[in-house]
Amino acid sequence: MAGFGGIRKGRNEAIENISVQDEGDCARCGGESQPSTMEGYLTCSRCSYEWKDPNHVSKKARGPPPNHRRDNELIQEFKNEMERGDLKGVLGVDSDLSEAQEQSLQRLEDKWMSGMQGHYNAASDDRKPLMISFDDEDNIVSTEVAALTIVSNGFDGGEEIRLEYPGIGTEFYAFNEKSPTGWKRGSSSESTARSISNVINRSSRLVYANLNGNRISFELRNEDLKPESLVLFVDDPGGQDIVAEKGGVILDFRDVTVWDDYRNVVALVLEDGIISPSEDQMLWVMRQQLGIQEEQHVALVLEMFGENALKECPNCNNMGQLYPEYSAWYCQDCESWL
Repeated sequence: MAGFGGIRKGRNEAIENISVQDEGDCARCGGESQPSTMEGYLTCSRCSYEWKDPNHVSKKARGPPPNHRRDNELIQEFKNEMERGDLKGVLGVDSDLSEAQEQSLQRLEDKWMSGMQGHYNAASDDRKPLMISFDDEDNIVSTEVAALTIVSNGFDGGEEIRLEYPGIGTEFYAFNEKSPTGWKRGSSSESTARSISNVINRSSRLVYANLNGNRISFELRNEDLKPESLVLFVDDPGGQDIVAEKGGVILDFRDVTVWDDYRNVVALVLEDGIISPSEDQMLWVMRQQLGIQEEQHVALVLEMFGENALKECPNCNNMGQLYPEYSAWYCQDCESWL
């Protein structure tokens, strides 16, 4: 067993090396302390063990608190550095740009910024990412033009969503998973909203659908399209499963209970001066709900927009003129009353 003596000896030495000693400054080996290379620490002259100096007093002085004057000084200092360096003219520091510089900045804006709206799936949607827009007072400008909310997941058939734009046409999306433009009911309102968003993003030429829980927000695909001209119509013959919204106005005939409600919807519809076929159907249903006569409706249109209000023909998509004396619109191309 003599061969194990060396092992025991090495083990005992290791225990002695790592044991805490009460003598000296070092808690590990009892050696003398000396200043460390790190401020506020001491090091052992024997084993190089470092520990915090209990008597250290920091010499750092806290600077003055930030204020708007200091911010202005830093901004001015940054601008001065920009003007002295090679990046002069960047970020609007130098407003006297040459024609070549103006063209270069315009190309940069066209490539990376113009029309960059909304969220997208990079795997299936080849478009630019979200651009955050600001108004003159540096407030963020929302790019949402309309929205849908799935309030109940009890679809029983016949539900339809229409997206319409005057002169372009109407897109129909229905609760029918067998249709290429149909959606399916999921296990929850959120999953159904996801199915609706997917089918609209796959098929629509008018909008992008952005999903946020059970709410679907729409943004225009083309910057040439006008937000006020987009029409969102929901045909929900059963219970109230889908609620459409545009400009802060709920577009559901069940929520229209008084004349002022109808007036608000008409004002929203006439924002672009055109009544589209889906808008015409929506207003007709609301008039039936409230008992409003056609003559009262035309009088309201005349009061709010005058005789220049147009109605899109559902047959040829051309615009019909209003004839107040007949309380109706007439399409010259189809030679029919609208």
